[in-house]
Formats: sequence, C-alpha cells, structure tokens
Amino acid sequence: MARTIARDHDEKRQQILKAAAAVFAVDGVDRTSMSKVASACGISKANIYHYYDSKNALLFDILDTYLSNLRDRICTISREGRSAEEHFRTTVCEILLAYEGADDEHRVQASGLSTLSPSRQAVLRNYQRDMVRHMSDILRRLAPDTLGCDATKLHSVTMSVFGMLNWFYMWRRNAGAKEREDYGVLVANLTLKGLSGI
Repeated sequence: MARTIARDHDEKRQQILKAAAAVFAVDGVDRTSMSKVASACGISKANIYHYYDSKNALLFDILDTYLSNLRDRICTISREGRSAEEHFRTTVCEILLAYEGADDEHRVQASGLSTLSPSRQAVLRNYQRDMVRHMSDILRRLAPDTLGCDATKLHSVTMSVFGMLNWFYMWRRNAGAKEREDYGVLVANLTLKGLSGI
C-alpha cells in the first residue's frame, strides 16, 4: 500500500528547505551530508528521504522554490496605471524587499546552481532570465531612443542595476524594510538621473 501524505507535509517541506538552505550556505553543498541536513531539521535521516531522494533533489527544490517565487513576485508587478519611471522605482524596491530573509537561498544560488544537472540548471536560469527580461523591458520604456535600439547597452544597464541591488544584499544583509526602501530610491535616482539626482 502506498504511503499516505501527512496533512502537514507542505509545512514540513518548507521547514526542511529553510533549514537545508542555512546548512548549505554555511558549509557548502559539497561538504554537507543528508545526515547533517536532517540533524539541522530535527528529523531522522530516514525521514528526510521521505521528502527528497537525494541531496541534488533537495538543492533543486530550494532553488526552484526560491527563484520561482522571486520571479513571480517581481514579474507580476503591473505597469497598469504607472509611468515607466514609477514602474521602475516600484520594481527596484520590491526586489530589495524580496531579498530580505533570503540570504541563505541567495548564497546557495550563487554557489550551488552549477552543481546541478544541465536540465535542472536550465529551469533555474530561465527564472533568472525572466527577471532580467522584465527589468530590460522597463528600462527600454524609460529610454527608448538610447536603449531601445542597442541590445548590448540595454543588457549592460540592466545587469548594472542588478549589480547595485545585489551589492546591498552582500553588504547589508541585516537591513530592514526601511533601509531597503531608502536604498531602492537611491538606486532608482542614480539610474534615472545620475549623480545629480541623489
């Protein structure tokens, strides 16, 4: 008889993902055993295998959950009723707010994505590309004459914006919502108006 799924299966799965991300972020994916992850989760090794049949499956679910949720949060910000500038400002701030509390997942993304199979990497990189495309579309609307006809420049500007946002993640990890919003305003003003705008 097939084993039934417990009522709190999804809740426990989320707890496993969070605990495993913390362990992977500190010790590295390669140096972390499933026994260590199970211990961090407060469950037995046998129990963790009820949820994931391998460390790679667990790693993929951490990153798939994190990046798909991030993509959905960012790419569903509607431009309806917003100017291109307002849309840009809202998106920049929302990215910074979405990063709050996701330091471990962000670090695991940077160090662990390349350890997955090519097909699983492709799924995760598509989420990243969706977010890059979304930002590029906003920037193209902001400066159609300069960015709309130069794909290389548009990509460079887009990645520069993400670079500024990821700098904050790297160096101000414990910042609260107000600090993130303030920095979002600074990034938006710097991008839109240059040094004279800040």
